[in-house]
Amino acid sequence: MASEPTTKVAVKVIATNDPSLPSLVLQVTQMVDTYMLWVGTAENTEIGNGEKVVLGGNLCRDWACAMPPRVAGAASAATSLFRTSASDVALPMAQRLAKRFKKQIFLSIDIGTGIGQGDVLVLEAEKGIVAGLKEIEGSN
Repeated sequence: MASEPTTKVAVKVIATNDPSLPSLVLQVTQMVDTYMLWVGTAENTEIGNGEKVVLGGNLCRDWACAMPPRVAGAASAATSLFRTSASDVALPMAQRLAKRFKKQIFLSIDIGTGIGQGDVLVLEAEKGIVAGLKEIEGSN
């Protein structure tokens, strides 16, 4: 009898609430007690093909790793793996996600945060990631 694979990959398109913002694409690689997440922006012409957006993305624009806290209420241990001076949102977001989902989180944010609505786009990305992970955990 074949065992179920321990690694699963899913790609989801995240529509933003603001039509002036680009759609987002989320790739979730689910491993044992670990999520590796990449989120990037998609042009309107690419929305139907999330895998193509992922292949054209940049893993190392803003990439961090966080561990869930060992003690309830404690902060998550985390480190930046790669980042640019223009982007530093992956580290605190990875810490929040690790604490919330109680799993190790590798998080790569590949969205322009320097644009006028960068903060709004980051918030939309985090909401989409949380919804995507809840959906995955609900299906397990």
